[in-house]
Amino acid sequence: MKVSRDQAARNREKVVDAASRLFRARGVDGVGIGEVMRECGLTHGGFYNQFGSKDALVAEACAASLANSATRWRTVAAEAGEGDAPAAIAANYLSARNRDAPETGCALIALGPDAARRGGDLAGAFRQGFEELTTILQQSGPELDRQDALARMAQMVGAMVLARGVADPALSDEILAAVRHRLDVPA
Repeated sequence: MKVSRDQAARNREKVVDAASRLFRARGVDGVGIGEVMRECGLTHGGFYNQFGSKDALVAEACAASLANSATRWRTVAAEAGEGDAPAAIAANYLSARNRDAPETGCALIALGPDAARRGGDLAGAFRQGFEELTTILQQSGPELDRQDALARMAQMVGAMVLARGVADPALSDEILAAVRHRLDVPA
């Protein structure tokens, strides 16, 4: 049965959203196309009407996730106001919520290794999203230059990777607290 263009666009958005959540939760290789399509209530065959390959979906899902992060960062920065924005972004990012919900967390944490291994369009989407978030961070504080923003990004993403990976709640909390302290983020 043929679907309208509007329905096809809604289906595509559903697939990208579901894939983004699943890829962030389990990595690219931990998720099959059939699972993504089942999550959306669509058929496996319908996938190829929307995307040329799994790699195309992965790149689009990464780009969409990082675009959502950019929107969230701009909102956090605007609500905090000038001067407090870098700390507010870091506080939001270095949170237990972000650590404990990889499926809704930052794609930089979840998809960095996949972008490095796979390269191609995924690496391009990853880099573009990283650059946008770094620019938002840099523009959020007049005292931050590009080098400061890059260092803060590395500290925040690295802290979250370690906090998720240590499998020890006390150590995980300690890692996040240590980086928040170094970045002058209120507790």
